[in-house]
Amino acid sequence: YEMERDVMPLILANTQYSIERGQEYNLPKIQQQIISRFLQGKPFITLNGIPTLVNRHDRNYEIILKDVKTKIRQEPLQALTLVAVAGDLRSYSDVCEALRTLEVALGFLAMTGGEPHMQLSCYLEEVLQMGNQMAQHVLKALSVCCLKHCVALWQLLASLKSENMLQLKKDPFPDSEEYKKPLGEEERRLLAGFFSKNRADVFLLEMHEFLVLVLKNPKAPETVRPDWSLKDTLVAYMERKDMDVPPEVEEHFPEEITLAHYVEAWKFIVDFKNERGHRQ
Repeated sequence: YEMERDVMPLILANTQYSIERGQEYNLPKIQQQIISRFLQGKPFITLNGIPTLVNRHDRNYEIILKDVKTKIRQEPLQALTLVAVAGDLRSYSDVCEALRTLEVALGFLAMTGGEPHMQLSCYLEEVLQMGNQMAQHVLKALSVCCLKHCVALWQLLASLKSENMLQLKKDPFPDSEEYKKPLGEEERRLLAGFFSKNRADVFLLEMHEFLVLVLKNPKAPETVRPDWSLKDTLVAYMERKDMDVPPEVEEHFPEEITLAHYVEAWKFIVDFKNERGHRQ
């Protein structure tokens, strides 16, 4: 139906005007006529089995990433590629645009799959027809990756977005209160000691991913207790993904840090590594 053509005449026909009371609507009669004209006798349609659009921020990326891995064999990004992508996307807006674009691609790849060796930029331009919707330098930054790198690229871009928010004095994790206990001097000393001797970049990316995919869930404290060891929990998470845990993490990451410190520990580590990078 059309509002102006079908509904408005029906409403006007059941509207009375008086000097004393002004405009009055006969709501019961309007309701009855709408039901009889537009709803009565029509089939009832449910959403079961019908593809629906979901807001990007409401998508469950833990499921989407698993679906992509099922459809397309995934590989990690080389260290030099990680550095190159991070260097090409210097601003917060660039990172957000790259992440937003990649998440659109992931939604399609999770359903349809794709050729693992196809360049991501070719997929965006030729398959999704998104080339003219992106800044060219962002598209170029993504061109170093193939579809087999999409999950690793999402992990990197999601972490870069949070790191940029920290630099802008924004909180990437305004919720997750159970995991935001402030670090004491001893915890800071232990983390600084570990990361002054070990880069553990892969571990830090996994740490951020676990925070985004698992701990940000409002129901997380029901299954992931804040008093658990951060190291043991994250090692188990990586092992479930069939990843090799860096030996230095298993041997030297401080056992005293618990999940209650998770958010503040991640922020401290990012700030520590950035300060060390500036000094070098």
